Amino acid sequence: MLSRRSFLIGSSTIAIAQGLSGCSDGKTSLSVLLLKDSIPPQLIGAFYKQNSSEKKIRFKPEAQLKDILSLLENWQQKPEDNEGWQNQIPFIKKSPTVSANLVTLGDYWLKEAITKKLIEPFNVTDLNGWQQLPPRWQTLVKRNESGNLDENGQIWGAPYRWGSTIIAYRQDKFDELGWKPRDWGDLWREELRDRISLLDNSREVIGLTLKKLGHSYNEKDLSKIPNLKAELFALQKQVKLYSSDRYLEPLVLGDTWLAVGWSSDILGITSRYNEIKAVVPQSGTSLWSDVWVKPSQVEETSVGSDREALLKKWIDFCWQTQSASQITLFTNAASPRILELKADELPKDIRNNPLLLVDASILDKSDFLYPLPDQTQKQYEQLWREMRES
Repeated sequence: MLSRRSFLIGSSTIAIAQGLSGCSDGKTSLSVLLLKDSIPPQLIGAFYKQNSSEKKIRFKPEAQLKDILSLLENWQQKPEDNEGWQNQIPFIKKSPTVSANLVTLGDYWLKEAITKKLIEPFNVTDLNGWQQLPPRWQTLVKRNESGNLDENGQIWGAPYRWGSTIIAYRQDKFDELGWKPRDWGDLWREELRDRISLLDNSREVIGLTLKKLGHSYNEKDLSKIPNLKAELFALQKQVKLYSSDRYLEPLVLGDTWLAVGWSSDILGITSRYNEIKAVVPQSGTSLWSDVWVKPSQVEETSVGSDREALLKKWIDFCWQTQSASQITLFTNAASPRILELKADELPKDIRNNPLLLVDASILDKSDFLYPLPDQTQKQYEQLWREMRES
């Protein structure tokens, strides 16, 4: 099964990083729960060696971002949530305590995590890496208590890698057609009728249609966009299937000729199947970022200054030039730091890969999926239902 984080690392490879192991205990200096494959194991090993005097550094991988979000929610359960008859039955788990000091979360879930008080803000402005982050990534994690963007808000995360939504296509099929897809508008061409797979995600599909029409993914009032509904209904006729986790399998089999999906999935596929190529849409696309966040401490704990210093040391380590290059080369996603580096500071495999080092003119026209007002969200839901039923 193909999924968004598809670069698989064998357990024997993970074992080289001595610090990669189970959940922490009270004696652990630092416990990090990270998204599987989002950090090269060699990087973890290097950090562990640099901090060999710290005997209890623990890194634990989790397969999916949604599972990490669920863990954050479970850690915040109050003891009384599990009181009652359930606690009288053996083998029923009680609420776990917070078992990581730092975890990976997708930027899309920042608002939910903030409003539910699953995470707490932390200051990384004193780190060298923060000063070298592109401003857009700094803005992304500055939020108010409602989880909305706020340039004067606190910092709720530390971005360490990012990707985009791109187009994958069968080169053999398009050679027969005599053209190659370059932008969102190509999805509406008659030759692709019933040959496209799209993400099962209203923000992505309606967003790419907005981008085709010259608008942002974050438009606040969809009713003011002329022809939006008509364009969505026309796109619906082109689609063979919607899926957010199996959208590439039909492309590999040749059942579809074009797929819209996340770059981290598609980069893995293009490296294994020569007939599958990919392109970042010229008019801009949606962006996502994985960020380090601090779980809220629901119990009275003494997080000492040593642990806090080690936590910040790990974050800054991920932002170092060499670390940024390794993250970009080995995780099918890019470090935001590479955007601020000179060409001669980057490995050739990064410089020559437009899916990783996205052209600045395209990046300038691209959007993170920011939180939407409730009224706008309802507009998305309504349009999505009408489109799928058309």
